[in-house]
Amino acid sequence: MKILIADDHWVVRESLKQVMRRLQQTLDVFEAETFAEAEGILAQHPDIDLMLVDLVMPGFEEFDGLRRLRAAFPDTPVVVISVHEDVDHVMRSLEQGVIGYIPKSSGGSEIERALERVLEGEVSFPRRIIERSSAAAATRVPASVAPRSVPSAAASTQPERDTDNLTARERDVLSLLGQGFSVKRIASELDLSSQTVRVHLGNVMKKLNMRDRSEAVHYAISNYEALAERG
Repeated sequence: MKILIADDHWVVRESLKQVMRRLQQTLDVFEAETFAEAEGILAQHPDIDLMLVDLVMPGFEEFDGLRRLRAAFPDTPVVVISVHEDVDHVMRSLEQGVIGYIPKSSGGSEIERALERVLEGEVSFPRRIIERSSAAAATRVPASVAPRSVPSAAASTQPERDTDNLTARERDVLSLLGQGFSVKRIASELDLSSQTVRVHLGNVMKKLNMRDRSEAVHYAISNYEALAERG
């Protein structure tokens, strides 16, 4: 398996390599300190299986860099490694089609679990950040007395979707996905097999015209309150 780690701090790259080696016996690891280096490696190795990238490094300016990366190399799966621990950064990364978001403050075991999920074909996003956002939303003051604020990028770009044709079980799966649960955890919560959860999720994506799992996660997080109320 070919992995590209793009981060301008060698300590971060070394830590990620150690975690990856615990998960995979055979790894071909490439490293980049700048966006230009990363682009060169991706151009020379179009068969890179996974890219781990920091949002801030020379030549790579957060979401603008992420957009450029996804436009130039749309078939390369990307996981963001970031110092930012707010739901807006998670959601804006999701909008670019990344399959994972790992805060740099995460412990070794947390990073290992996140990468394990990604390598198994799932998506992985920080549940603690998502839960914090959901809790804040649940206690939000009424709009009539709340201070005015600029809508987040995630909210402003979320298309309208009709969930009326979803079954109760499909809605349950989508709601748990919005809480940051993995397929395995959703299966445990609903007393289903992981394969059955994947079938339900696939049906949800077809019915709501979603192109991939990251778009489903983006929608589920953005609409967590509405899904929970209807659940």
